[in-house]
Amino acid sequence: MSIGYENIFRIPPYTDSWRAITGDWPDAPWREHRARRTPWRERLEARAGYWIVALALFMTMATSTIPTPLYALYQQRDHFSSLMVTIVFAVYAGGVIVSLFLVGHVSDWLGRRRILATGLFINVASALLFVVAPSLTGLLVARVISGFSIGLTTATATAYLAELHLRAHPNADRRRAQIMAIAVNLGGIGFGPLIAGVLAQYAPAPLVLPYVVVGLVLAALAALVLATPETVDRTVERTRWHPQRVVVPVNARRQFIAACCAGLAAFAVYGVFSSLVPRFLADTMGITSHAVAGFVAFAVFGSGALAQMALSPLKPVTLLKAGSPTLLVGLTLLVTGMWTANLVVFVIGTVVTGIGTGLIFRGALSIVSDDAPEGLRAEVLAGFFLSVYVGLAVPAVALGFASGHASARTLMLIFVLVVAFATTVSVRSVVRRSSGPASNQKQSVRRVDLSTHSLNPASNNDGSTRRADVLEGSDSMAKTQSIEAVHASQRAHRTSRRVLASATPASQIGKCVKEDSNEH
Repeated sequence: MSIGYENIFRIPPYTDSWRAITGDWPDAPWREHRARRTPWRERLEARAGYWIVALALFMTMATSTIPTPLYALYQQRDHFSSLMVTIVFAVYAGGVIVSLFLVGHVSDWLGRRRILATGLFINVASALLFVVAPSLTGLLVARVISGFSIGLTTATATAYLAELHLRAHPNADRRRAQIMAIAVNLGGIGFGPLIAGVLAQYAPAPLVLPYVVVGLVLAALAALVLATPETVDRTVERTRWHPQRVVVPVNARRQFIAACCAGLAAFAVYGVFSSLVPRFLADTMGITSHAVAGFVAFAVFGSGALAQMALSPLKPVTLLKAGSPTLLVGLTLLVTGMWTANLVVFVIGTVVTGIGTGLIFRGALSIVSDDAPEGLRAEVLAGFFLSVYVGLAVPAVALGFASGHASARTLMLIFVLVVAFATTVSVRSVVRRSSGPASNQKQSVRRVDLSTHSLNPASNNDGSTRRADVLEGSDSMAKTQSIEAVHASQRAHRTSRRVLASATPASQIGKCVKEDSNEH
């Protein structure tokens, strides 16, 4: 005997009642209720969701750097070398890269809310693994899982923040969400070692308590994220899964490579501070305090976040011009503090280095994003982040490998010289190419042609060769139009000269024009 539930919920008898009630069908009852909500209430929910997502991203990034001041304790517990410390850090960066290219973009069709909540729960699982698996193998596996969750959460939360901000403030500047995402990212990375160092120094169970605290906070935030409004329309046809593609813009290839080198140098500094600075403090100054090590890591990331927020109105080229000399000054103070065993000079150099690194990274990212065509922006940014995460891991591993053959002061001096050279050359190249009028004109043509080309589904499947053909076609078309304009100007000049020389009446002007066109 039917109880008529389809009449109660107004669901057609042939549909699945559970899917309809959970919202997968357009005629679910709460979809009609959602449609009746006032714009004021939707904006209020979007504002609350915006801050919930920002806090979730902040705590997620904090989890990624909690082991930074604890590596010395892990070395004592598991008896491994400094090289293994950098390997533990490198596997985290590998997890981030794999996650970004495999699942970092799936929220575009599966929904921001569920993917972000999934990433948070995965991060809770990694924090639990740090606690229940006290061994080197458990540490490596936990770092890989943590990196995977970071890649999934970062990509999703960044897009989620932009969409919630647009819904809450339709007429506001969209750059605010981008600034918030970058500031929360770097601020969270700095907060992680700070809270971990303080707890390890002044609280019991230093290898357990930080993960328990952060894991509980992440679980609560995941529950709040599930209550935030969804910004992706899941009623449209789902896209077939594919890994994130990487594209290098053809006409701006040299500028793209230079910007990637600048970002790589900036993240190389972040990688060293996230893995080896606590050991450098112990070897050069005899400082073994976990709180001091956490504060130093917090200083470099926190100063970078504050500098980006304070100088956000500036142009990307201006950020690069200001960031390069600032980074050089900061690195000089760092080396001076290490060689003179002066903690004050070292901390000042850390703050100045963080400011310069943050400005360089923000300027390079903005230039790559602005120069990327509309239809290929995600692919171009994927290539940029691939390069910077390589810079995050490879230099730190190289320094860890060389730590057994040279002193910490010598290694830091060599690292500073290499980073200073790479930063100076790459920033000058980016600034020179960005300020050139020819490059600006060429890139404007490239944007229009590629965005028009991307509207054709068949042309998008042809790969990079077809894109290169379009770019070459646009250049040849521009050259042809300019040559035709010069010929037309020459014909007009010859016509006017004949008219003035022979006092030709008006009836003869058309004949002169016709003769010039026949000659052409």
